[in-house]
Amino acid sequence: MKTVTLTITLPRELATEARQAGLLTAQSLVALLKRELRQRRIDNLFAAIDRLDQKNLDILDIDEVSAEIAAARAGKAPNC
Repeated sequence: MKTVTLTITLPRELATEARQAGLLTAQSLVALLKRELRQRRIDNLFAAIDRLDQKNLDILDIDEVSAEIAAARAGKAPNC
């Protein structure tokens, strides 16, 4: 795996607290970044679902789908 060296600037109090908590190790930072990236992907997925839901207001709900299936099996369309 190729690596990248980063230099970050943090407020002194935050850096001290993070160091004392063991969060400024490479392992901890990798885990934190992975969790944040995963959460952002999840957030983006739900945002996309919300956008699709708003665009597809004419999608049938489960009861309407069931009625369509029952009507098709009976040989007639329910909205005719």
